[in-house]
Amino acid sequence: MKKKYVISIIIIIIILLLISLVVLFFWPPKFELTKGQNITLKYGQKYKEPGYKVTKFGHDYSKNVKITNKINKNKLGTYDIIYQVKINGLTFKQIRKVKLIDKEKPKITLTGNQNITICPNKEYKEEGYKAIDNYDGDITSKVQVITKNNIITYKVEDSSGNKTELTRTITKEDKTSPTITLKGNQSQTIYIGESWKEPGYTAADNCDNDLTSKVITSGSVNTNKVGTYKINYTVKDSTSNTFSIDRTVKVINKPVKNNSTVNKGIIYLTFDDGPKEGTTNVILDILKEENVKATFFVTNSGPDSLIKREYNEGHTVGLHTATHNYSTVYSSVNNYYNDLLQVQNRVKRITGYESKIIRFPGGSSNTISKKYSKGIMTTLTKDVVNKGYHYFDWNVDSDDAGSARSSKTVYNNVVKNLSKNRANVILMHDIKPQTRDALKSIIQFGKNNGYSFDKITMSTPMVTHGVNN
Repeated sequence: MKKKYVISIIIIIIILLLISLVVLFFWPPKFELTKGQNITLKYGQKYKEPGYKVTKFGHDYSKNVKITNKINKNKLGTYDIIYQVKINGLTFKQIRKVKLIDKEKPKITLTGNQNITICPNKEYKEEGYKAIDNYDGDITSKVQVITKNNIITYKVEDSSGNKTELTRTITKEDKTSPTITLKGNQSQTIYIGESWKEPGYTAADNCDNDLTSKVITSGSVNTNKVGTYKINYTVKDSTSNTFSIDRTVKVINKPVKNNSTVNKGIIYLTFDDGPKEGTTNVILDILKEENVKATFFVTNSGPDSLIKREYNEGHTVGLHTATHNYSTVYSSVNNYYNDLLQVQNRVKRITGYESKIIRFPGGSSNTISKKYSKGIMTTLTKDVVNKGYHYFDWNVDSDDAGSARSSKTVYNNVVKNLSKNRANVILMHDIKPQTRDALKSIIQFGKNNGYSFDKITMSTPMVTHGVNN
């Protein structure tokens, strides 16, 4: 009996040992997941394994772990990270939950400014907007637009419930003055006795559009009296912004023709096409010696120093042409002024004086201009006066640019055409040696025969030819 009891005890112990061995064999290892079993990531954030440790009865099996990552980084949701380890032929696993969420608000972009000012008499027309979400993409169609008290509110919500709100402020006001555009030149010149006809004007406003009919004019022109007159044009828009502009009208004496008796017995020595070293400088010496003032219609040729000397010694520096190329100068009105401006700028640069006294290349009566632009002289002779210039032709021609090749011929051509019954505007060229050599004799003839000499100024009545084009 005692022997049976002992055997039973031993069998029980063996069974218990076997059970313990089986339990220990199937006992799962310990999984330790760094940062826990649940992780939350923002959309766009890359998953980076935080780490793990697997142990069983003090033995580290971490190196044997295989990881399965099922995260789709482009789609929100909850994903499993599976950790598997094989110990003694048995596979054990652990799961980490990774939740991919979107907490970023969508963005609303407005076309145009966020703060807009419009005319008081206009309604705002939506300039546009766009809504973009980092996950949903273009969600412009989901934008709600609410207008209240000149404030426009734009609202949008993405698929994750993130909301964005943006406002645009509309201010109704007009601080911009209207404008008046005068037809024709702002400064006009007419001859005494001519009728004055308003060239016209237009008025425009940023809010009220055409305001021409609202323009109020004041002022008048006395066409029978020489003087400067102002005509004022004023316009006011619907918000009382006001604009005003003046037109100046100069009434001047009519040009003096070749046979004019104004300034009788005065000789105006005028020289074209210079300056030129070797002739102009000698002419200046003679004028200084004889105490006579003259007028030089200069070009862009020759040294600056001679133009400076002409001015410093009290002579009039007039404008002739920069190029003296008829095909260029007379091809259009714009080309004429471009050429004139070049020589005008030269004189101003050298002397500081802005000359307004001009002589047309070939004179106002030239016909060569007809070859390049029909009617251009008819336009220019009026327009230059409107722009404040005075132009001068001549009534005594030395012909030094033509057949007069000797100083004697130049002298004879001048003295035989002088008259005490009129002003004598003599055409000469200071680039011609025969003119240089004849000048002193011409001056002495004038002095000996009761003539006086003067230079042309802006108060000198214009001596002009008849226009042939």
